[in-house]
Amino acid sequence: MKRELMGLIVKRTDGSEIINYNNEAFPSYINDGWIKPHVTWERVPHFHEDVELLSVKSGRMAYSVNGKIIELNAGDTIFVNANQIHYSLALEDEMARYVIFVINPSILKTSVAVEMQAVMPILSNPNLPYIRFWHKYENSKAIYEIMQTLPDVRQDAFQVTKRFFSIWEIIMRQGQSYGFIGNDIDVDIHMQSFKKMMYFIQKEYQNKVTLEMIAASGGVSKSLCNKLFKKYVDVSPINYLLELRIKKVTEYLRTTSYSLTEIAELCGFNGASYMAEMFKKLVGKSPLNYRNEQAHLKTEL
Repeated sequence: MKRELMGLIVKRTDGSEIINYNNEAFPSYINDGWIKPHVTWERVPHFHEDVELLSVKSGRMAYSVNGKIIELNAGDTIFVNANQIHYSLALEDEMARYVIFVINPSILKTSVAVEMQAVMPILSNPNLPYIRFWHKYENSKAIYEIMQTLPDVRQDAFQVTKRFFSIWEIIMRQGQSYGFIGNDIDVDIHMQSFKKMMYFIQKEYQNKVTLEMIAASGGVSKSLCNKLFKKYVDVSPINYLLELRIKKVTEYLRTTSYSLTEIAELCGFNGASYMAEMFKKLVGKSPLNYRNEQAHLKTEL
């Protein structure tokens, strides 16, 4: 794991996230995590070629997957398929704790036969963006119990692989019981356009960005651009840009001593006063108060 990348989202040229794996030699990320309102890793839409699982240990939280909000309670697990647009959300002021497991599905491809029989029917099925495992059902309990063992073996590639195969078998069984596997599939022709626009904003947020520019990056009209952002992330393109800029502001406030004027310029704002106004509107406190709170938290650790 690269410590300098902890808490950051790094992307490829196609806009997909590069996962900061626990071990650079093995494509798996496992962590005992937590979430509460306004932390920097909340509500950050992204996608990656890895699959993602999260089991809630305590509290309540949610995931947005391709624009659909899925609420999760203690004992629930969510599986997010590869290349789906998703992000985590806090639901209450109280903290929710979870185990997260992100892994590249290439681990499962031990042969062409296994790939075609067990892997591709799930990975290539756009009708299967996610599966929610409710805590009270048998498959849910089985997958949850496996997830709880993962943090202790995160550095053991063999043990992680062994558990991943067991988890995948449960995913297959659940997908078949829902009728998701084996059905005709519907292709979302607009998802690629949205991913291009999302990446364009991520790359250009420091510069002047207009709705026309965002739409052009995805090869769609301004009207369709607005509809796609509403569908996948439930905000307008301009508000998505604003929220991304504010998240970048929080990173600079936490990790640097730059002035507000310097941060405003780095994050694409036309002046420190406007940045401060938008920051207070979205975060609920002024940039200086936020910086002081973060400095106080560091001294307590």
